[in-house]
Order: sequence, then structure tokens, then C-alpha cells
Amino acid sequence: MKRALSILAAAAIAVGATAQVKPGVEVLRDRGFDILQGKRVGLITNPSGVDNTLRSTIDILHEAPGVRLTALYGPEHGVRGDVHAGDHVGNAVDAATGVPVYSIYGKYRKPTPEMLDSVDVLVYDIQDNGCRSFTFISTMGLAMQACAELGKEFVVLDRPNPAGADKVEGCVVEDSCFSFVSQFPIPYLYGLTPGELARYLDGEGLLGDKRVNLTVVPMEGYKRSMSFADTGMPWVLPSPHQPNAESALYYPATGILGELYYVSIGVGYTLPFKLVAADWIDAAELNRRLNALHIPGVMFRPIHIKPFYGTGKGENLQGVEIYVTDAQAAPLTLVQFYVLQELADMYPDRRVMDAEDAAKRFDMFDKVVGSKQIRRLFTPCHRVADMLPYWNKDVEPFRAASAPYKLYD
Repeated sequence: MKRALSILAAAAIAVGATAQVKPGVEVLRDRGFDILQGKRVGLITNPSGVDNTLRSTIDILHEAPGVRLTALYGPEHGVRGDVHAGDHVGNAVDAATGVPVYSIYGKYRKPTPEMLDSVDVLVYDIQDNGCRSFTFISTMGLAMQACAELGKEFVVLDRPNPAGADKVEGCVVEDSCFSFVSQFPIPYLYGLTPGELARYLDGEGLLGDKRVNLTVVPMEGYKRSMSFADTGMPWVLPSPHQPNAESALYYPATGILGELYYVSIGVGYTLPFKLVAADWIDAAELNRRLNALHIPGVMFRPIHIKPFYGTGKGENLQGVEIYVTDAQAAPLTLVQFYVLQELADMYPDRRVMDAEDAAKRFDMFDKVVGSKQIRRLFTPCHRVADMLPYWNKDVEPFRAASAPYKLYD
């Protein structure tokens, strides 16, 4: 066992030595934790908050000279990743450090004044996936809001955007659709790092009347054109169905569709978010139709699966596996709508928006999309062309509005 652990440690050190990008936590450490010296520090993180040798930010800050780590805050899945998706996170004590852990994914989504009483500065370090419906950015924004109200400092230890730091798709959230999966008026893919998004939310006044005492610790070596693989950083899954960095390209390609429970999107199989399958689909024909659309940067192949859990558990399903061949060119969020378009044409009696059992899911579908209008435009004919102008209408305005808050070339 000791030999195995030493091999793993050596491998982690080797990854750290060859990484092209330093995450914010390493930059902060190189600076001697200057902005945290002599302060009581709270930390929002999960297992993805690590340095390039896979050392947890929890342990790094706990052992940092001159830094007092006084509280941890558990988002979805918990600070150590021991809570299943959607399950409430409870208050606890971190076994490794003895630091109290407060839940911000349960009764409270926003830290209360009592939770923040023991800290002077609240630090955020989570690897995001660049998609608005991934709940960690909602956690970050609400925590920033709490700090602004209480006069506490807020620090973001920055990390890459694995969906693309210039990838912007989708309309901004509209008044009737705000929720924890659409907390702020930003596009579905927002093309910013966590630190840049924090700057945008604060700078545009989207967190309330009070500004945040915000510091972003930027990465070193990061370029906007980088894929996550280009960074050389190790990927630690931020949630159970994001097993590798490529998952961030497939989550926006099928995640909205998954809210309808109409087909399997691979959650419950070995390819989460990377496929679409059902027991009534002709895999070969759907594959032919989708490839004939020549969607930029995307290819498909027929696939046959039997999910271990979730939609279609234990059933023989067939459909298509999605391959993103050019992430820059691919309209990731539209892939699922093209699938729905072709399925509606193949099986008119199974048009998803007409199904009675789908209607009960429309509220969550609209909240994830960020607008009721997309469903209303798509439903009559199940054609992507009918919704496309509305889906794209906020992309260029958001690019312009967010440009001043970018930290990287």
C-alpha cells in the first residue's frame, strides 16, 4: 500500500512539474499567501480545488504560515465530494483539519451572517465547467453577495474554463426563469473563468446595491485559446458526472434535454452527457440524419447501451454517441435541439414537447434554458431554425459587456 501511494505521489509531482498553467492557489502560495496574512479565512471548495500535485486547497490553507483557516463551506456534493448530486449537504466538522463545515447546499444556499461571523475573508476555489446551470457559480455569486452585505473580503482563486474561455452561447436568463441553475442574467455558456465572472457580476451590479471587496488571484500561463488538456493541469471531477475535462463539452450538448427525461443522455452509463438513446430509436437512421446536417465541429456514431441506473435503467437502448471534433466551431448547446428536431421528424407521434409526461418537466426545462420563449418557438414545428435567432440574440451584447472584465489574452 505504501509503495502504491508513493507511486501516486510521484506521478502527481510529475504532473505538477510539467503543467503549463498554475491555478490561482499556486500563485497565492508563491506569493506567501500575502492577501490572507493574519486573517481568519473561510473557504468554499470541493475536491476539484487542488494544486497541480493534487493537494487540496483545504490542506494548503490549513497549513499556510500566518493563515487561520476557521471555516469551510460545502456547496453541492460537499467540500470533500462525499455527497451525491442533488442531496442536501449538512453541517459537519472536517475530519482532516478539525475545521467546521457549514452547508450552503441545503436549507441555506447563501451563507448567513452567523456562518460568516468567524471569518474576515471568504475564499472560493472550485473548478467550474463554463455552463450556467452548473450550480457552483450560483454558490459563488450568492457568497459574494453575502460578503458585500457584511463588509467581508472575497477572494477567487482562478481556474480555467474547460468549455472554452471565449465560448458564448444562449440567451441571458429572463425574469420568469431565475433559479439556482440560472441565478444570474448571463448566457448558457458564458465564456469566462470563475474569476472573470466574479468581476463581471460585481462590476455590472448584478449582486445588489453594495459592491464586493473582491480580489481575483489569476492563473499564470493561461491563454483563452487553451483547452483544459493544453493547460497540463490534472482534472479532478467537480461533480460525479463530469469524470474528465472533455465532459465540459458534452454537458451543454445534452444537459438541457436531460431535464425532460425523454431519452437517456448517458447519465447512468459510462458516457454521461455524451449520448442520446432510447428503446424506440433507430440508431442507424438517427446517426445518418444527424451527420447529414453537417453540424460544425460535431460528428455522431450509432451506439447501443444498457444503463446501470437513471433513465432507461436495465433496458436495451440505442441512439447516437456525440463526438466534438472542434470545440471552437461546435454549437454545443444546439446539438440537443438538432437531435430533438430529427427525432420529431422520424417519430411524429413522439414529439417531446407534445408528450403529456414531458409537460410536468417544462418548468425546470425553462429554468435551465433561462427562457420560456425557446420552448414556445421550438414546439410548433420542432425546428432549430425557429428558435435560433432568439437563442443567439444576447451573444454579441454579452461579449461586449464582459470584455472589460477579462484577465487573459
